[in-house]
Amino acid sequence: MNDRIIAACDGAAKGNPGPAAWAYVVADSAGAPQRWRSGALGHSTNNVGELTALEQLLADTDPAVPLEVRLDSTYTRDSVTKWLKGWKRNGWKTAAGKPVANQELIQRIDKLLDGRDVTFVYVPAHQVDGDPLNAVADKAASDTARTQESAAGTADDLPVPDPAPSGPARNGSARGGATRAGGTGSTAAAKRRSSGSAPTLSARFPGTCPCSRPYAKGDKITKVGGSWGHPECAAAQTQD
Repeated sequence: MNDRIIAACDGAAKGNPGPAAWAYVVADSAGAPQRWRSGALGHSTNNVGELTALEQLLADTDPAVPLEVRLDSTYTRDSVTKWLKGWKRNGWKTAAGKPVANQELIQRIDKLLDGRDVTFVYVPAHQVDGDPLNAVADKAASDTARTQESAAGTADDLPVPDPAPSGPARNGSARGGATRAGGTGSTAAAKRRSSGSAPTLSARFPGTCPCSRPYAKGDKITKVGGSWGHPECAAAQTQD
């Protein structure tokens, strides 16, 4: 019997919002892929795809077995490990008094996490020597977003990831900090902005990102659509 399950989950939206999907891949305790699954979401956002991937992974794995979740979405990780307690305490309102985005999805994830031993590991996306499970989940989500046809399989028919762009890695290692569900954990690096994207600046005034979360004066912000917000939210908009 496995002493833990290792898995990766990812979401995709072609246009963000646009044709969207979610996917996960489940491995054994040694990291060898065992099975994968993806699902179409119709017209939605990348963040909904990322959250749905986590929800489906939690629903489809044994809650009695410790689970390591590898994901490249800081928004998803932070939603369930950093901000969740405050949102619940504030009646599912942000610090700015606005309704929490994707509230129903996050509430379902919260119930699935209850009483489980789950560790979240941030892994940078699209790295030459990146996490192989994340690469498979990314490919499955991207393909399903494009075709809008849900799929599933085993280690015998894993989606084959597209080659990552060559060049120096955007982070020092393929794996970032691990955060246990319900704990404060450590802070992992945010997703890097893609080449040619808007500059990152220090906010002169406090404001609210399009994701409905606030930022404070002095926080790093960048263009998110037609507004200003968190760099990781801008990265999510360009993520496959």
